[in-house]
Amino acid sequence: MNPLIVVTGGTKGIGKAVVERFVSEGFDAVICARHVEGAEGPNRFPVAADLATREGINTLVAFTQRLNRPVDVLVNNTGLFFPGQIHTEEEGVLEQTMAVNVYSAYHLTRGLIGEMITRRKGHIFMMCSTASIVAYTNGGSYCISKYALLGMSRVLREEMKPHNVKVTAILPGATLTASWEGVDLPEERFMKPEDVAETLWTAYNLSERAVVEEILMRPQLGDL
Repeated sequence: MNPLIVVTGGTKGIGKAVVERFVSEGFDAVICARHVEGAEGPNRFPVAADLATREGINTLVAFTQRLNRPVDVLVNNTGLFFPGQIHTEEEGVLEQTMAVNVYSAYHLTRGLIGEMITRRKGHIFMMCSTASIVAYTNGGSYCISKYALLGMSRVLREEMKPHNVKVTAILPGATLTASWEGVDLPEERFMKPEDVAETLWTAYNLSERAVVEEILMRPQLGDL
């Protein structure tokens, strides 16, 4: 039986690159997004769900459990970004951003981690950001959510040490995804989604005696 990876936000950008990398190495992938058209294919199990809601999270957890297979890797990748400042953001932006960027990872991890603890095996990746450690103007709720996600990653890492479950926080800088569409900058100023996916794959392949706790990635020329 192939090992299984669950990737949220897995139909585009970094999530899609992660799916492609792991499937190329013999994994089956549960791919979750609000819209999963085009995600079908060999070794892929697409699940349409809105992870901003508990109903959506429950749908993904139930689907994964019905496969009756161990989850080897969970990638909490889904996220959204609204530019703005705390004092000028529209009402509700913080709640929506936290629901997608933080609460989805919290509840999905809780839904799937029990089996990892029982098997004493599994690897959870949290897709944080350079915004998890560097506050910037116009980051508003996004920075708040990414700081929180890194904090959750660190707490989970401490909790999982005795259970032999690995937790890795990935902090990528500017990566050429749909979030940057319309920006008048050359492609060379961005990392490729495949760069991030390759980093996950490398971290996953360490021996059982080692874990990469946090990985900070930036474009070679620095932040934008």
